[in-house]
Formats: sequence, structure tokens, C-alpha cells
Amino acid sequence: MSTPSSSSSELKQEFTTKGYVIVPSLISPTQFPLLKQAAEDVINKTRSGAWLSRRTVGRQFPPFDEEGPLDAWGVQHIMHPDLGESGKVFGEWYTSDGLVGVARELLGCGEGELQMELFNLLINPISHSFALRWHRDDVREGASEEEEREALGLWHHGVQWNTALYEDSCLFVVPGSHSQPRTPEQRLLSSTQEPPKDPMDMPGAIRVTLKPGETVFYNNNILHCATYDPTSTRATLHGCMGDIRGGSTRARNILQHGLAWMEEERFRDTLSPRGQRMLRNLVEMKAGVKEVGYSQVN
Repeated sequence: MSTPSSSSSELKQEFTTKGYVIVPSLISPTQFPLLKQAAEDVINKTRSGAWLSRRTVGRQFPPFDEEGPLDAWGVQHIMHPDLGESGKVFGEWYTSDGLVGVARELLGCGEGELQMELFNLLINPISHSFALRWHRDDVREGASEEEEREALGLWHHGVQWNTALYEDSCLFVVPGSHSQPRTPEQRLLSSTQEPPKDPMDMPGAIRVTLKPGETVFYNNNILHCATYDPTSTRATLHGCMGDIRGGSTRARNILQHGLAWMEEERFRDTLSPRGQRMLRNLVEMKAGVKEVGYSQVN
């Protein structure tokens, strides 16, 4: 396990080799209670039906319809200005020195090249136990070995992370799978639309356990899945950042989530100068893309 005091080369090497790296203590002592309160606020709004940008049980990938059961496993767009002070708290952490610093190290980019992207909250449903199926975010499950090898050979100029506000053991990954095509047995278990009966049946799988305040950064094309337990409290910050050197590489994965609200002046005004620069990079990328199709994103 790496820490913020580890050298940048150690962090990057572990991330490159394994496809993920765990970093503790990116949330400052003053930020932690603010983030927990903000999370409680938006979870209550979501479960009451007051906030409809949510992921509900029974749907894994976008589009996430507003209709359906209120048993949610995720809250979308948590920096949205309609969420008031809670949205501002989330925005301040998304652009914080610690988080941005690690993202820059893993992306290998400069401050001005960072691109604002998605920021959501993963939560426990209240009445359903379920799992998300094994998948890669930007490689179709039906891709041939040749297609998979080609896709995994590309750098997608982005990094994804989960930061736990409570202990979280929901995520399962196959270390090193971000750079290797699936074995026949792995392909069999990840080609179905069905969730796994036991995630540990996947060859090479490990369970990622995060203590409160720990963050796992991972390549979103690592083979991964997640389980959801209504009896265990979950509030895990789930986001990603990009690097503008990738051009429109990340457009499909990001823009399909519906980010028109991020172009509004009232959102821009909630951000720090750093956040506003990151947002401008996103808006410029969006302006250069004519059409975005849906893909599998988690």
C-alpha cells in the first residue's frame, strides 16, 4: 500500500503495474465531517425522491431513468448547485490539493491540463442486496481477444477513484487485468449480463477494503465488479478526472451522463480558480464533440 509520502514514481509504478493503488488520508481533518454531513444530506434527498439524479437497483449503466424504485445505490452529480451547500462542499474536495496532486501524478500531467469530469456518491440500498456484473468501463464484454488487446493498449488519459467515508468492502478487482486480455475462464464469467453469484469465483480476483478516508485510484478498464449490502452503511465518493492531452478520447464515457448543468454560470461561480480552469477544459472538449453514444460506465 502506498501513502502520500511515497515518491511519485512509486505511486505511478504501482498504479501502472497493478491497475490500482490505495492512498490514505487525502481528506483533511476539517473536511471529513463536512463531507459526511454533505453525504447524509444528499442521501436523504435521494431516498425521499427529492433528488432524482440517481442510480437505482436494477440498472447498472446509463441512461439512468428518473422513474423506477427509490431504492438507490448511487447519487449522481453531487457538485450540482441545486444541492446547495452540500454541492459546494463536494466541489471543494474535488479540487483539493491532495486529490488533485495524486491525480496529476498518476496522469503525468500539469495543473493546466486537468479536466473536470464526473463526481458521484455510491451508497447502500435500503432493501436490496445485489451486485454489479464483472466489466471494464470502456471495453465491450463481447470484444474479441484481439479487440480487447488493442483497446487495453491505449492510454485513455483519465483516472478514476473511490474514497470511503465509512469502511467499504464493495469493490472487487483483478489486479493487472487493465493491461491483459481475459483468460477463457475470465471471459466466460464476464461475458454475461448477470451479476456474479460469488465475485471471488473470478480467477485472480481480490476484494478491496477501504478504511474511512482511504482512496483507491484505478484504471477504469481493470476488470471489476461490486456488491451492495443494505445492512452495511456506505457513502463512498466516486469520481474521475481527465487529461486534455487525450482530446476527445474520454467524451463518450463522460458526456453520456448529461452534464449540461456544468456549463451554467451558477455552477462555475461555486468553484475555485483551479476548479474553473478544470471546468473550462471540459467545456472545450464537449464543444468539439458532435455526438455521444452510450457505453458501459460505472
